[in-house]
Amino acid sequence: MNPPPCLSEHDGALWLSVKAQPRARRNEIAGLLGTELKIRITARPVDHAANEALTDFIATTLGCPRRAVSLIRGQTSPHKVFRAEGLSLELAAKRLGF
Repeated sequence: MNPPPCLSEHDGALWLSVKAQPRARRNEIAGLLGTELKIRITARPVDHAANEALTDFIATTLGCPRRAVSLIRGQTSPHKVFRAEGLSLELAAKRLGF
């Protein structure tokens, strides 16, 4: 299986490239946008609320504990990279709908 371009493995962990869209009507995966997974999130980008909500949404979608998901890059940008531990690339791709 070829992984989607938004997923990769580095140092034994899964990395997920995301294009975040805050202030959406609902939390949802909106599909691929180039090499990033577009995720709509209802939270506003104030006081890191959108980052926290996005981290929670990713953890829930991947079916892993919240502490296993961390924001690596893009704290103030809509283009973000998340790290998730304890998942295989194939399982993550399946849970994200690929």
